[in-house]
Amino acid sequence: MQEIFGDFDSNLRTITGRFNVKIYAKGLDVFIAGNGSDVTAAKRTLRKMLKSLRTGNHELSGEEIEDFADEVPVDGNFLQHLPEFRPQTEGQRTYLDALENNDVVLCHGPAGTGKTYLAIASAIDHYRRKKVRRIVLTRPAVEAGEKLGFLPGSLVDKVNPYLIPLFDALNDLLRFERVKRMMDRNIIEIAPLAFMRGRSLNNSYIILDEAQNTTYSQMKMFLTRMGRGSRIVVTGDITQTDLENVNRSGFRHAIRILKQSGPGIGICELTKQDVVRHPIVQRIVEAYDFDEQRERPDNGKGD
Repeated sequence: MQEIFGDFDSNLRTITGRFNVKIYAKGLDVFIAGNGSDVTAAKRTLRKMLKSLRTGNHELSGEEIEDFADEVPVDGNFLQHLPEFRPQTEGQRTYLDALENNDVVLCHGPAGTGKTYLAIASAIDHYRRKKVRRIVLTRPAVEAGEKLGFLPGSLVDKVNPYLIPLFDALNDLLRFERVKRMMDRNIIEIAPLAFMRGRSLNNSYIILDEAQNTTYSQMKMFLTRMGRGSRIVVTGDITQTDLENVNRSGFRHAIRILKQSGPGIGICELTKQDVVRHPIVQRIVEAYDFDEQRERPDNGKGD
């Protein structure tokens, strides 16, 4: 029993944290309490651990237990165990429905509406349910007027600043060590948009963030990377593009031409009413909206 539970029940804590269950022992019997699908997954993981011990492995590492858990399909929705990601607005509810029921989803809206967080949470959920084998996160690597070629440092140094928000979202949803292991095993890939060219991604959940900074050709290239068994989610704020010519936004164009493309493609719009990250964020968005309207030529130039 000690080999299964680990030192100071460390193995059990790994499983209970992973599947949101409670595990306790009475004599030689082990009892698991929780949601039915999570209990089933925890049981299967424990059986894999027991089988490994019986074949001569006398000590299980945390990594091995995580590997066993990865091999177990989980029914139900990962989001149900994350209170902060339960839809708090009608817009978020519509967005989550679209993520579950469409192969391609384009979502635009202001900062703080949960576009990226909910998309990444959905990706992890699909991975846990064995609906996809990989998660691919990407962003255009040109923002705020900067081009990679003019930035100092190696490629990694240049790319990392643009990808940090994606790391932040992942680390809020999963432990840092878990994210690192999944990246080391290429289960999670985070790369600039240019790295998608020439690839066909099968059985993957692919998210393009900050899509307002993509051109027409970049957006077309990205959307056609979708392979068998894959899903694509595109998120961005069409009012905040860093492109010199706003009319060249590939995101705007894609939203317009795909609106009437039939089943399997969902278009979602989140508004300032869907901002839930922090009350101050909503006030900031409203203040900027008011100032931008005040400074439009037809309203006179503001101070």
